Amino acid sequence: MSWLTAAHNICTCYMLLGVGAMHFNIYLDDATGQKLNAMAQQVGESRNALIRRAVSEWLAHQSQPQWPQAVLDFTGMADAPRFEAGRDRLKPPVDDPLA
Repeated sequence: MSWLTAAHNICTCYMLLGVGAMHFNIYLDDATGQKLNAMAQQVGESRNALIRRAVSEWLAHQSQPQWPQAVLDFTGMADAPRFEAGRDRLKPPVDDPLA
């Protein structure tokens, strides 16, 4: 079976500051494997290097969740009433039947 048929089996390993290596296999469908091969050739890096970078970037992004940029950039709406302006129209709390 050639690398263009069935699934792409890519053995990935890397060294972390000389401490040790981590080895694992990933299985990619043909289309994804071919895109990875083409991108690796285009940027002049190995498939493993691209996979390492992608996993590192994904982990960094996932470990520091934050609001989307659109939310962070939101400054409010000038013509919207302040939330506190409606407090006097709120109903009093209902007695808790389980208390």
